[in-house]
Parts: sequence; C-alpha cells; structure tokens
Amino acid sequence: MATYLPMLNEVERASIDERQPLPDRYRGLDDEQMDRRIAAARATLGSRLLILGHHYQRDEVIKFADYVGDSFKLSRYCGTRPDAEFVVFCGVHFMAESADVLCAPHQKVILPDLAAGCSMADMAEIDQLEHCWRDLEAMGIDSVIPVTYINSTAAIKAFVGEHGGIVCTSGNAAGVMTWAWGQGERILFLPDQHLGRNTAYKMGVPLDQMVVWDPNEFDGGLAADEALAATLLLWKGHCSVHERFTVQQIALVREQHPGVRVIVHPEVPWDVVQAADDSGSTEYILKQVRESAPGSIWAVGTEVHLVNRLAHEVAPGKTVISLDQLGCLCSTMFRVSPNHLLWILEELVDGRVHNQIVVPEAQQHWVRVALDRMLEVV
Repeated sequence: MATYLPMLNEVERASIDERQPLPDRYRGLDDEQMDRRIAAARATLGSRLLILGHHYQRDEVIKFADYVGDSFKLSRYCGTRPDAEFVVFCGVHFMAESADVLCAPHQKVILPDLAAGCSMADMAEIDQLEHCWRDLEAMGIDSVIPVTYINSTAAIKAFVGEHGGIVCTSGNAAGVMTWAWGQGERILFLPDQHLGRNTAYKMGVPLDQMVVWDPNEFDGGLAADEALAATLLLWKGHCSVHERFTVQQIALVREQHPGVRVIVHPEVPWDVVQAADDSGSTEYILKQVRESAPGSIWAVGTEVHLVNRLAHEVAPGKTVISLDQLGCLCSTMFRVSPNHLLWILEELVDGRVHNQIVVPEAQQHWVRVALDRMLEVV
C-alpha cells in the first residue's frame, strides 16, 4: 500500500488558485472546526439534503458524501432521493448539469465552487461543433452519428441529441458505438479522442479507419477524402490527467515491482493501453482490484485520489500504487474544498441558495433525449 502526494506544475497550481472567492469568515478554519460545522449543517438540513461525491474528490470532502460514484451514477442517484430538495454535487460543472437534467423539477442542484470545470469538456465548444457539422456537410460527408462522452457540456449533449446522436460513458462506450454504427456509416466521437480510439480498437476497428478532427484547424485539419474514408472521426480533445500516463512509466513500475498488474483508464493514450495488462472505467478498475487475489500488486493509471483511497481500503496483503509515482491530480476537482462545502451548507440552513446549476429548458429536452437513447441501448 502506498500513498502519493501529487506534485503540481505551474498550470495546475494556478488552476487551483482560481477557486470561487469565499467570505472571509470561511477562510483559515482548521479541520476540526469545518468537520463540526459541516456535520451540524447536514443534521439541520436532514433529508432535504443530498451530497454527492465523485471518485476524484479529495478525502476531506468525500467523507461527507452520502453517495460516491462516477459522474453518471451520481446523476442517476438523484432519482432515488426525491425527498432531497438540495443536491450538492461535489464534482465538476458538466456533472452538475447532467444531474439537473435527470433530477426532479423541485430539486436544486448546487456546485460548491463554480470554478470547478473540466478541461476536457472545455475542449469541445458548441460553436466549434456547429462549425464542424457544417464543414462535414460541405465536404459531402453524410451518414454521421454524433456520440459524446458524458464529460461534455449540456450544450454539446443537446446538439448530439437533436442530430440523432447519443451519450456514452467510459463503461458503455463500446455498446453505444455499436448502436451508432447501426444508425449511420460514421461516428463523430467527442470530446475525448483517446476513449474513442481505445474503445474502437478494442472492438476491432483498425487505426487507419480513424482520423482526428482538430476544431482549431481549417476543415478540422483534414482533406475531404481523408474524412470520407474514415469510419470514426475523433475530436481532438483529451483529459489532462490521463494523458500524463506513459509507456515509460509502465516499464519502470514493472521493473520496480515484478509481477505487478497494470490497469489504466481508457482516457489514457492508445500506446499506454497497449502496454498495460487491462483497461476500463473507474467502476471496472475498482471491481478488478477489489476482487483480485490476496498478494496482488496493482499499478493503477487514473486520478490519484481514487488510487490512494483504493490503496487504503483493499485487504491486507494487496498492494495498490499509482502508475505515476508523482501522482496525477485533477486540479479542477480539487477546487471543491471543505471550506466551499461548509459555506454552501450553512447558507442553505439560513435559506440562501448559491451556485445553483440550471440547464436551459430548450437544452434540457435534447440532453434528456441523448441520455435516454443511451439508457435504451445499454
């Protein structure tokens, strides 16, 4: 068992420093004060409150969550708690948007820090997607089904739903892509190129049938014949955490830990998946490690807070380490602090709602269409 404390580069450090400003009275509190006051606010709000925590949240926040999971599981969980008036989503912005769409009308979804976004979701903007769609039509490329990873904005999901497309998660991407190819000749997969490439390759699609659409280049950086020959158009986007894992890290961990099994998230680059022993969604990784034999040694290629938590919970005799020995921290998830959570909860106790996430009604319909298609398929 090993715990890694992430080393941050200047970009990540600046990102964390961009948290939503807090009233002065919520600064400089010690852990005991925050824990006591958060517990008191939770008790006062009772069943009116539901706190959701994504796997990548820091420990001092996740310990207050009523339910922990990946983004889609958390969003769906709202439906099991209709008594909860306030859903405090300790995650990032796109997750809270999905929850708002899937929650009951009377429920208010709240993000503790409005600055908690997702760099991957930000790599696909709605005007870029609209421009891409027009470019593909101008190239004479039709029969395209848009598929968006759930790690995308509500505006992107709405566009996809309105244009016959569908949402996927990392756990059901293969089933969704099978459905999409049954509807059209080509898939436009966004925003994470690595998840699309890794999933399709595992399904038997050769790499030469995949091309990358760069939204920052004229015509996506592709000639019409290149796009026409492809069955999979991959949006040029990525997860800043998972793209940091490398084949060299795998070689090093195998040298240091003979017999280690390397398991990675499918958001990592293609060559890293090929060098690993296994790959899968967050829930898949958790299941594989938890159910492995005593004495197993695992190197896990995903966000460090999840890896550290898994390392502490597994049975004695198992070893779980991060594939990146410096630790890969999701800096935008890290923006949600216990200070922000305390502020949100105490304001709710006093009857004031801050940071409510509301998806526009016009978008809600098509987002739900795209999500419902996924639920019907898998």
